[in-house]
Amino acid sequence: MPRAVATSLLSACAITLVAGCGAADQTPAGSSGENTTASAAQTQAGTKELTATLVDPKGTEVGTVKFSEVEKGVQVSAQVTGLPPGFHGFHVHAIGVCEPNSANPSDPSVTGDFLSAGGHIGAGASSHGEHAGDLPSLFVTAAGTGSLTAVTDALTFADLTDADGSAVMVHALRDNFANIPERYVPNGPDEMTRNTGDSGGRIACGPVKG
Repeated sequence: MPRAVATSLLSACAITLVAGCGAADQTPAGSSGENTTASAAQTQAGTKELTATLVDPKGTEVGTVKFSEVEKGVQVSAQVTGLPPGFHGFHVHAIGVCEPNSANPSDPSVTGDFLSAGGHIGAGASSHGEHAGDLPSLFVTAAGTGSLTAVTDALTFADLTDADGSAVMVHALRDNFANIPERYVPNGPDEMTRNTGDSGGRIACGPVKG
C-alpha cells in the first residue's frame, strides 16, 4: 500500500492531521475542546466530493463526513454531535452498507450493529494501524460534539467507490492502533488488536456516496 503522509496524531497511523481535528491530545486556547492543527489542505477547484451521513443504530443522524481530493491525497472532514464523550476509533470500512443488528459478511453467525459494513479497507493487506481505511481517532467533547480534518494518501476515490462501496465508522472506544510495545506483550498484539485496535463496538455508520 502507499506510504501515508506523516501524522501528528499517532506515529502508527499513516495520516496527516490538517485542521479542526478533535483527535489530537492538546486543546488550543479559545477552542471548545475540538482540536486544530496549524495548516489546512486546500481542495482542488472543481473536484468531486463524496459524503457520508452518520447514523446511530436507532437511525438518528449524528454527523457528516466529506471526502475531497487534495494535492497530497484525500482530505477527510467530519462533524459529529450527540455521541458519547471521549476518543473513538474512526475508520473507513470496506462495504457501503450500514444496517443495525446485521450479520458479519465474513461470518454470518456473528451479528451486531453495522457489522454489514465489513472490516476496514485494506485489512487483508496488513495489521491495524496500516490499513488504508485507518484514520485518526475522533475526539468528542463533553457536549457530545466533535470535528476532525485529516489528509491521507492511503485512500483514493476509487477505493471509496468500488463495486461494494465503503462506509465511515465510529467505534465505541478509543483506538490504540495496535501499538502495544513488546515489553508489555512479548508475543505482540492479539488478533483483535491487530484487526481493530481494540476500538470496540460500532456506534455510528454512514455509507460513502457521490
